[in-house]
Amino acid sequence: MDVQRRRQIVVAGAGIAGLAAAIAFARKGFSVQVYEQAPELHEAGAGLQLSPNATRLLAALGVMEHMAPAAVAPERIDLRGARRQQLLASVELGEAAEARWNAPYLVAHRADLQSAMLARARRDPDIHIETGARVSDAALHAKGATVSIDRGARIDEVSCLLLVGADGVRSSVRALGGGKPAHRPSGFVAWRTTIRRDSRLGEALAEVAPSDAVTAFLSPRFHLVAYPIRAGAAINLVAVTKGSAEIDRPSGVADHTPLADAMRGLRGPLATLAEEAAPWTQWPLFEVDERISWTAEKGAALIGDAAHAMLPFAAQGAAMAIEDAVVLSELVAAGQDDMPTALAAYERLRRPRVRKVIARGRFNQRAWHAGGITALVRNLVLAARRGRLASDFDWLYGHDALAEAKAALKTTAGRAKAMG
Repeated sequence: MDVQRRRQIVVAGAGIAGLAAAIAFARKGFSVQVYEQAPELHEAGAGLQLSPNATRLLAALGVMEHMAPAAVAPERIDLRGARRQQLLASVELGEAAEARWNAPYLVAHRADLQSAMLARARRDPDIHIETGARVSDAALHAKGATVSIDRGARIDEVSCLLLVGADGVRSSVRALGGGKPAHRPSGFVAWRTTIRRDSRLGEALAEVAPSDAVTAFLSPRFHLVAYPIRAGAAINLVAVTKGSAEIDRPSGVADHTPLADAMRGLRGPLATLAEEAAPWTQWPLFEVDERISWTAEKGAALIGDAAHAMLPFAAQGAAMAIEDAVVLSELVAAGQDDMPTALAAYERLRRPRVRKVIARGRFNQRAWHAGGITALVRNLVLAARRGRLASDFDWLYGHDALAEAKAALKTTAGRAKAMG
């Protein structure tokens, strides 16, 4: 294998997953070429939550220093009933979270995270990002992959050690070689918007969704999450309702009537929120078939939503993508001379973790959208566990994916030495 191909990684997609992969692989000494089909880098959406399992990796990747000015560290997560906004339970964050899980819990605008990751990536001479270019095909062979790059006017070929599909739920990399489309409607739709904290609506909402907290309002018909972004200057709002999306991609300005119907009958600041916080962007939510393979033994791997898009009930989509990227880079760097084994190790290490996170999200969905006697039991359980809920997240927020990958490599090396 020639030296250039041996040290070259091609990443499809320059979102959070793709940029995390680029930075992670460059840190291990690889040359990384990122291809993004959009003509310019623009992160759609609004806010996102970055739990300690994500922020510890962002710190290791050198991203946190670029992100700190715009991020907010909330003091707690509050769960409230939507109808009367009564407090059901709280999970302490802030300094307590950092002490417990050895990393901060942050909330931020997606664009701020992407800007921070871009700033970090552009500092590295081994990372090259090209927009308006799409990975259209790939031939996998014993020495890696030969990737076709569609630039519109022409198609060029690039040789690499590994092709990383970080191109989201509708991944074209996943479909290469006759793979299944794999993504399917989940039956849920997300509604997103932001409002100014110092607006009349922002001040009214602060009565039940304080600016120092992540607040989730629970209802059988929907759930709504509110938290500060943009250094606290704005409030991110995301509501999730049941629905079969009539669109395949986010709409610019959506008719929010279905959301208003779901929120009918509420009291206080939420009573007219659907109308007053408009315009809303409607996002169809998709899942990816859990049975698909995340790797091709001759030189391709999927990360993030391309591998395992999940519903937002555990707020772990971005975190799982970052974990994937770091683990994949560690295993490939250590096992590039035996790529099939390295990729098999990546999938073997990540699947149980992702499966558990997906299961937690499904549990949250049932609990948050519960009604009747089920909601009453939920509230009683939350009340009984008041002050102890943080321990329920130790397995999730306390997880160190980088340490796990290094431990796996150490164990593998030890076994190989013993067998030799």
